[in-house]
Amino acid sequence: MLAAIQEFFRAKIEPDTAVGSDGRGLQLATAALLFEVLRADYDEHPDERTMLEQALRNAFALSDSETRELAELADSEAAEAVSLYQFTGLINQHFSAEEKVRLIEMLWQVAYADGRLDRYEEAAVRKITELLHVPHRDFIRAKHKVLGDRQ
Repeated sequence: MLAAIQEFFRAKIEPDTAVGSDGRGLQLATAALLFEVLRADYDEHPDERTMLEQALRNAFALSDSETRELAELADSEAAEAVSLYQFTGLINQHFSAEEKVRLIEMLWQVAYADGRLDRYEEAAVRKITELLHVPHRDFIRAKHKVLGDRQ
């Protein structure tokens, strides 16, 4: 089964197929980065998983079953990944600056979903932000936007 999941990812996350009719590779890369933040503090809170799935559903207009499938595949791929580059490289090739900032907002939403921000979660968001070449001011604005939306 693991081999089938890995083959699916290889087929879907390659740059030449990522911007196909549905952009599935980009969805998978986005979801995998969200899982990196979810796991950063080694405490997977149910609210974080709920927020992750809600963010994916809203960002990509997915059905509940599509969201679950995407989350399961991304969870497996993120757990097996040795580097974030396979995800950030694809996003850097295909996302606009605005789409990258929206992704950073999604990362903050997952980080704050359990009501607290762990230093490892913040470090994960910061690292991903740097790998996506998002300016520090946008990193801070995204954080404040998410905090403002929570109040």
